[in-house]
Amino acid sequence: MSHEGIRIVSADEAKRDAELARLPPEATSPQKIRVKKTEGTGVEIDWKDGHHSAWSFAWLRNGCPCATCHDEREKSGRKPGEAKPKPQTLLMMYEEPPRPVEVTPVGNYALKFKWNDGHEAGIYSWEYLRRVCRCAACQQKDNLL
Repeated sequence: MSHEGIRIVSADEAKRDAELARLPPEATSPQKIRVKKTEGTGVEIDWKDGHHSAWSFAWLRNGCPCATCHDEREKSGRKPGEAKPKPQTLLMMYEEPPRPVEVTPVGNYALKFKWNDGHEAGIYSWEYLRRVCRCAACQQKDNLL
Protein backbone atom coordinates (compact mmCIF):
# COMPACT_ATOMS: atom_id res chain seq x y z
CA MET A 1 0.00 0.00 0.00
CA SER A 2 1.45 3.35 -1.03
CA HIS A 3 1.42 6.43 1.20
CA GLU A 4 2.57 8.88 -1.46
CA GLY A 5 0.93 12.25 -1.17
CA ILE A 6 -0.26 11.63 2.39
CA ARG A 7 0.77 14.30 4.84
CA ILE A 8 -0.11 14.29 8.52
CA VAL A 9 -0.67 17.81 9.82
CA SER A 10 -1.57 19.29 13.15
CA ALA A 11 -4.86 21.13 13.62
CA ASP A 12 -2.98 24.46 13.59
CA GLU A 13 -1.27 23.60 10.30
CA ALA A 14 -4.58 22.52 8.77
CA LYS A 15 -6.19 25.79 9.88
CA ARG A 16 -3.25 27.78 8.43
CA ASP A 17 -3.35 25.83 5.15
CA ALA A 18 -7.10 26.39 4.81
CA GLU A 19 -6.73 30.09 5.55
CA LEU A 20 -3.93 30.49 2.99
CA ALA A 21 -5.95 28.68 0.35
CA ARG A 22 -8.71 31.28 0.73
CA LEU A 23 -6.47 34.35 0.31
CA PRO A 24 -6.67 35.99 -3.11
CA PRO A 25 -3.46 37.45 -4.60
CA GLU A 26 -4.49 41.03 -3.67
CA ALA A 27 -4.55 39.93 -0.02
CA THR A 28 -0.85 39.02 -0.09
CA SER A 29 0.33 41.87 -2.33
CA PRO A 30 1.45 45.00 -0.46
CA GLN A 31 0.41 48.37 -1.80
CA LYS A 32 2.46 50.35 0.74
CA ILE A 33 5.04 49.14 3.27
CA ARG A 34 6.27 51.24 6.17
CA VAL A 35 9.15 49.95 8.29
CA LYS A 36 9.36 52.35 11.23
CA LYS A 37 12.95 51.56 12.13
CA THR A 38 13.89 55.10 13.21
CA GLU A 39 10.84 55.37 15.47
CA GLY A 40 11.48 51.83 16.72
CA THR A 41 7.80 50.95 16.57
CA GLY A 42 7.33 48.27 13.91
CA VAL A 43 6.01 47.53 10.43
CA GLU A 44 2.78 48.58 8.75
CA ILE A 45 1.46 47.26 5.44
CA ASP A 46 -1.46 48.45 3.36
CA TRP A 47 -2.52 45.54 1.16
CA LYS A 48 -3.92 45.81 -2.36
CA ASP A 49 -7.26 44.46 -1.14
CA GLY A 50 -7.62 47.50 1.16
CA HIS A 51 -6.65 45.72 4.38
CA HIS A 52 -4.19 47.31 6.85
CA SER A 53 -1.81 45.31 9.07
CA ALA A 54 0.65 46.40 11.77
CA TRP A 55 3.16 44.56 13.98
CA SER A 56 5.53 45.76 16.68
CA PHE A 57 9.19 44.82 16.33
CA ALA A 58 8.88 42.72 19.51
CA TRP A 59 6.00 40.77 17.97
CA LEU A 60 7.93 40.24 14.71
CA ARG A 61 11.06 39.03 16.53
CA ASN A 62 8.99 36.61 18.63
CA GLY A 63 7.16 35.52 15.48
CA CYS A 64 10.29 34.81 13.44
CA PRO A 65 9.35 32.28 10.75
CA CYS A 66 12.78 30.62 10.47
CA ALA A 67 12.91 26.86 11.06
CA THR A 68 14.79 27.16 14.37
CA CYS A 69 12.36 29.67 15.89
CA HIS A 70 9.33 27.84 14.48
CA ASP A 71 10.49 24.50 15.96
CA GLU A 72 11.27 26.10 19.33
CA ARG A 73 7.79 27.71 19.44
CA GLU A 74 6.10 24.42 18.54
CA LYS A 75 7.99 22.52 21.26
CA SER A 76 7.08 25.10 23.89
CA GLY A 77 3.49 25.50 22.66
CA ARG A 78 3.83 29.21 21.91
CA LYS A 79 2.09 30.95 19.02
CA PRO A 80 3.95 33.27 16.64
CA GLY A 81 4.57 36.58 18.38
CA GLU A 82 4.39 35.18 21.92
CA ALA A 83 7.49 35.93 23.96
CA LYS A 84 9.48 33.17 25.65
CA PRO A 85 8.66 32.98 29.35
CA LYS A 86 11.33 34.63 31.47
CA PRO A 87 12.91 32.60 34.25
CA GLN A 88 11.80 33.73 37.70
CA THR A 89 14.73 35.37 39.44
CA LEU A 90 15.07 37.63 42.43
CA LEU A 91 16.49 40.47 40.33
CA MET A 92 15.33 40.80 36.75
CA MET A 93 18.11 41.83 34.39
CA TYR A 94 17.42 44.54 31.84
CA GLU A 95 16.99 43.16 28.35
CA GLU A 96 17.11 45.50 25.39
CA PRO A 97 13.84 45.41 23.42
CA PRO A 98 14.03 43.74 20.00
CA ARG A 99 14.78 46.11 17.17
CA PRO A 100 16.10 45.61 13.67
CA VAL A 101 19.65 46.69 12.96
CA GLU A 102 19.01 46.17 9.25
CA VAL A 103 15.93 45.56 7.09
CA THR A 104 16.25 44.36 3.50
CA PRO A 105 13.71 43.36 0.87
CA VAL A 106 13.90 39.80 -0.41
CA GLY A 107 12.90 39.94 -4.06
CA ASN A 108 9.30 41.04 -4.42
CA TYR A 109 7.94 38.65 -1.83
CA ALA A 110 9.39 39.29 1.63
CA LEU A 111 11.37 41.28 4.19
CA LYS A 112 14.45 40.09 6.07
CA PHE A 113 15.49 41.55 9.43
CA LYS A 114 18.86 41.50 11.14
CA TRP A 115 17.93 41.84 14.81
CA ASN A 116 19.92 43.52 17.58
CA ASP A 117 20.29 40.09 19.25
CA GLY A 118 22.22 38.86 16.19
CA HIS A 119 19.43 36.69 14.76
CA GLU A 120 18.84 37.09 11.03
CA ALA A 121 17.58 33.77 9.67
CA GLY A 122 13.88 34.61 9.24
CA ILE A 123 12.37 35.64 5.92
CA TYR A 124 9.00 37.31 6.51
CA SER A 125 7.04 36.62 3.31
CA TRP A 126 3.99 38.68 2.43
CA GLU A 127 1.87 35.53 2.82
CA TYR A 128 3.24 34.90 6.30
CA LEU A 129 2.72 38.51 7.36
CA ARG A 130 -0.85 38.59 6.09
CA ARG A 131 -1.59 35.28 7.78
CA VAL A 132 -0.37 36.61 11.14
CA CYS A 133 -2.14 39.97 10.84
CA ARG A 134 -2.74 41.49 14.28
CA CYS A 135 -5.80 43.65 13.46
CA ALA A 136 -9.03 43.18 15.41
CA ALA A 137 -10.92 41.69 12.44
CA CYS A 138 -8.24 39.05 11.79
CA GLN A 139 -7.91 38.22 15.49
CA GLN A 140 -11.67 37.72 15.74
CA LYS A 141 -11.64 35.51 12.61
CA ASP A 142 -8.78 33.41 14.07
CA ASN A 143 -10.77 32.88 17.26
CA LEU A 144 -13.71 31.58 15.24
CA LEU A 145 -11.62 29.01 13.32
